[in-house]
Amino acid sequence: MKKFISGNHAVAEAVRLCRTQIVAAYPITPQTPIYEKLSELEAGGELGGIMMRMESEHSAMAACLSASLTGVRTFTATSSQGLALMHEMLHFASGARSSVVMANVNRTLAAPWAFWSDQTDSLSQRDTGWIQIYCEDNQEALDSVIQAFRIAEKVLLPCMVVLEAHYISHFMEPVDVPDQTLVDRFVPPVDIPRRFEVDNPRFSLGVVNQKQYRDFRRLSQEAMELALEVIEDVDKKFARTFGRGYGMVEAVDTEDADLVLVTTATITSTARATLPILREKGFKIGLVKIRVFRPFPTQALRKILDNVSKIAVIERNISLGREGIFCSELKAALANSPVRQQIQGYLAGIGGTDVDPGMIERIVVDAMERKEAMDGPIWMTE
Repeated sequence: MKKFISGNHAVAEAVRLCRTQIVAAYPITPQTPIYEKLSELEAGGELGGIMMRMESEHSAMAACLSASLTGVRTFTATSSQGLALMHEMLHFASGARSSVVMANVNRTLAAPWAFWSDQTDSLSQRDTGWIQIYCEDNQEALDSVIQAFRIAEKVLLPCMVVLEAHYISHFMEPVDVPDQTLVDRFVPPVDIPRRFEVDNPRFSLGVVNQKQYRDFRRLSQEAMELALEVIEDVDKKFARTFGRGYGMVEAVDTEDADLVLVTTATITSTARATLPILREKGFKIGLVKIRVFRPFPTQALRKILDNVSKIAVIERNISLGREGIFCSELKAALANSPVRQQIQGYLAGIGGTDVDPGMIERIVVDAMERKEAMDGPIWMTE
């Protein structure tokens, strides 16, 4: 069924379709419509689970973690300062090997206060042990939430589905909302370990010694490595069931490219539209979209980029004192490539500013003419 809905409502539809048993959340702009829609679905008897209205984002994650340990399917959503407030509990959720799924609507972090798209909130949580998937549009947001439940419950790690404020969260477009029977077939009834029983509580996260802590971290790393295979497998099965697939990364016209643009999320859509225009002007440009950030798809990227000599990374975030985070991660991933690569980072769209085809063309011209990469990022302004 096609519905003309926002990205936020697409997420809520996916949560309903997956027969989620516990939703615990706290409203925050621009995530609030997810919260409101799920409340509306619960009130109409369509959610099928329980909506818990919490006093804070920290409490919301604590509730989801606790519920997940009892063996039920759980979901929450947040943004910006709300995600920052959750930070402590994100470590607990991954360390306890829970299967919580969360939608995070990318928004600027204060100060100063702003309400626009910026990826720094989710990328600040990259070391918490959560799987992270970045969406390009409303359809991908819905589909990624459905995939996330299956991935998280397979590898026993929490999964964050990330969509950008306003460009996805509030933008409305036609979205294919799958039939319930198809989703039931793809996401079977939850079957995760029950480690906590309300009537007979026995599970606790005890204090460990140095060696035990090291071994726990190693097991979590092995689960992340397994997640690379699971994410790819789930996406392929999703494509067979629903006719759509995304992969961990996507390559467009990279075979003969002199320069490859690396993007994520909504900037990818603008780059897609600009690519044929630039090729008509004589620029041999390719495009790579990074969809999965954690675990980082190093081998998938190396397969595409190992022999590319010039790469321009365009992104909507910054690690202050360094550069864009995707650029740093990509440099590390390609450190052992056979070709000496020129990788230049471009900060575009910081704070939710627009990235239009003209800006992408200026980036291409700069990257093509550049003899060597700068150590720091290049700030793109209107």
